[in-house]
Amino acid sequence: MFMKDRVPTGRYHDFVTGFVASDAEVWGRPSSVAVQKDGSLLVDDDVTGEIWRVAPK
Repeated sequence: MFMKDRVPTGRYHDFVTGFVASDAEVWGRPSSVAVQKDGSLLVDDDVTGEIWRVAPK
């Protein structure tokens, strides 16, 4: 969610995309998220069984 002056603006920003190819085709389905000590996110894909790591810049 975007923030302005430390207050949520109500707008969202997609930071993990590409799972949905079309209304009829998906590449996976993110189902769980865990936050690591370094600030990265682990995202579980329950279709492929993979775990994706999203790291901060």
